[in-house]
Amino acid sequence: MELDPGLAYRVVKLILEGHVEDALRELSEWFGVSVPRIKIGRVRGRSRNPAVYLVKNKTIVVQDASFYNNPHVILHEFYHHLRNVGGRHRGTEGNADRFARAFIAAYLIYRDRYG
Repeated sequence: MELDPGLAYRVVKLILEGHVEDALRELSEWFGVSVPRIKIGRVRGRSRNPAVYLVKNKTIVVQDASFYNNPHVILHEFYHHLRNVGGRHRGTEGNADRFARAFIAAYLIYRDRYG
């Protein structure tokens, strides 16, 4: 599926503005998956990660509020949700990073072009 630049712009902008739940709803609708929960907190044994995706309860846990409106962090973890609820392996960290970077790159191009 090719990335829609308008979608990327809307989603990244929503995250940057702190409307992460809205961004996750839009992403989930676009990809046809359930909306993951999101919360701020610590996950034992994962303190070095800015966020983690918990498969068991389909939740993105952001380690602290400073990462909450970080598009790369949110999109990276959404990729894990997308792969998990799609019945596939959770995907590699590299693929999750590429997914996040593609959205951010499309956002920047769209912003600069139509801003």
